Amino acid sequence: MQCRNTDTTFSHMAFCNRLKLVSESGNTEGVAGKPFMYIHSPTSVAEGSETSLVLRPADDKEIWVQIPASCSESEGNSMSLWTKAQQLQGDALKKVRAVYGEHFPIEVRHFMAAWIEENMCMDIDPENPHNEQFVANLVGSLIQELETKANSMMNTDDLFLARLRLIETANNFKSRYSHNPLSLFRIIRHCLKTEMKLVQEVDNVCVNKGIVGPGLGLLPDSNAEIAQQLDFLSRHTQETGGDLRKMEQEQEAFALQYHECTKLNAHLQHVQTLPQNQQNLEVETKLRRQKEMFEQMLNQKVSGLMQLRLTLVDKLKDTITHLNTLQSRVLDDELIRWKREQQLQGNGAQFPSNLDNIQEWCESLAEIIWLNRQQIKEADRLKLKLALDPPGVADMLPSLNSQITQLLSSLVTSTFIIEKQPPQVMKTNTRFTSTVRLLVGGKLNVHMTPPQVKVTIISENQANALLKNDKMAKGDASGEILNNTGTMEYHQATRQLSVSFRNMQLKKIKRAEKKGTESVMDEKFSLLFQSQFSVGGGELVFQVWTLSLPVVVIVHGNQEPHAWATVTWDNAFAEPGRIPFAVPDKVAWQEVANALNMKFKAATGRSLTDDNLRFLGEKAFRCAHFETYILD
Repeated sequence: MQCRNTDTTFSHMAFCNRLKLVSESGNTEGVAGKPFMYIHSPTSVAEGSETSLVLRPADDKEIWVQIPASCSESEGNSMSLWTKAQQLQGDALKKVRAVYGEHFPIEVRHFMAAWIEENMCMDIDPENPHNEQFVANLVGSLIQELETKANSMMNTDDLFLARLRLIETANNFKSRYSHNPLSLFRIIRHCLKTEMKLVQEVDNVCVNKGIVGPGLGLLPDSNAEIAQQLDFLSRHTQETGGDLRKMEQEQEAFALQYHECTKLNAHLQHVQTLPQNQQNLEVETKLRRQKEMFEQMLNQKVSGLMQLRLTLVDKLKDTITHLNTLQSRVLDDELIRWKREQQLQGNGAQFPSNLDNIQEWCESLAEIIWLNRQQIKEADRLKLKLALDPPGVADMLPSLNSQITQLLSSLVTSTFIIEKQPPQVMKTNTRFTSTVRLLVGGKLNVHMTPPQVKVTIISENQANALLKNDKMAKGDASGEILNNTGTMEYHQATRQLSVSFRNMQLKKIKRAEKKGTESVMDEKFSLLFQSQFSVGGGELVFQVWTLSLPVVVIVHGNQEPHAWATVTWDNAFAEPGRIPFAVPDKVAWQEVANALNMKFKAATGRSLTDDNLRFLGEKAFRCAHFETYILD
């Protein structure tokens, strides 16, 4: 019998009614099968030459592997260990940061990366007395190189603080380690070994025809671009900060000269009242010349100050434009993608969360935005202190202040996210958990006034109204949740501001009236998380909220399969930025097959076969000879 319906789309209702869903849910081998450990690679290779890579098998015997000159940079051969370490993500990157401190500042590792990796011999045994002189010479050379590096930064304003840090470190190394160089050598060796271990853990170094590969868990190009843009904005902000300090100094110098000119003018007026003798006339002439010179200098100062102000405003406008673009990319692309992947995880998809990376970007944005906001306020203060603008010239600073504050508001409200979603099929009177997190909480010191978070359950209609009005009517909820309030806490080790609700329980639920064939298992709710954040010592207060993924509420276990069908359909076919919780009524069978395959693979560990899919298609479309659909 042929399929009577040639429409290859499959409806949500058919999905819920006809299918029972599954509700349950190497190291590279070296010599003699022993794993290799990456020791070091050169930081630069002359074109057309060959170099060597040191490998150490488990038996601790070195093996040198020749790397042909044809190996391109894209294969990662010339990338330094420090570059790889900086591009680690999440906990691995935190561990790298943790090994550095006052004993060996991370700034030294950064600016001296090439020298350290070229000269620090990892196979030197510091406990061997024969190596003491070598280590002492090495430490002495490091201190000299530090001083040389610091001197090379002399004329670079952007690196002023870094230069001071290197000079301070060189002096500290002299006082601390001159008589005990082995101690510093051990510290540096420990730092390098930690980096090597973490890089290797992310993606083990393998040797294939003498080539190091593949990439060591490096960030994709888009992530590297974001890091570069943040670095650009940070340097641009430092530059405008320098301009602002220069403007303040020039303004103070103008005020002093203006005061001197006022005194000179008063003196001149006094002389003009004296008898007109030769001596007084000469004094008057001299004072007039001085007055003209002062006035000329003051006019030049005014022109210079006007130009400084215009330049500063242009730079601030440029920074805000770039910030707007980059923030949109982080929030509207990267964070939305993370949320979508989190939703697909509900259907069994793999979820390699990069939330820690996103938090770092958001924290950097918050810091840059806050600094620029302070600079705009300082520029406005200086402007009010000395009014120089000619009549009719528009004051751009209030507009810039409004724009930068709006950027901050958008960043704070958008980064209040649900890190751990509540269960999407929720049974009444059953305990459940959830975690919310503010990605910029630590950077903006929100935890200094610990925010309270309240959780309520709302209907689909209430979620729509909230989206339109940006606020909920007081007492407007669709049910009662026990243990629904918590205080956000800052965790120093992870730099996360979050709160975990571990004992919430849905006590009762209010349902909307059903029409026709509507089922309670088709009705979607959402948990609403609300809070209020204070920033800048109460200068700014943000009302924030976020909605969970759709939740289907059941009261009995036999409702669970239908409820999971509703949730699975929503997770599979929801689009970012939708009206809560709109999903298409019909989609192509291939999309349904992909969703079922994802769910099945998560539950069983294997994919659905062609025969499995043909069988499910025949059941769904009620036909005996259903065309075979091959999964992508």
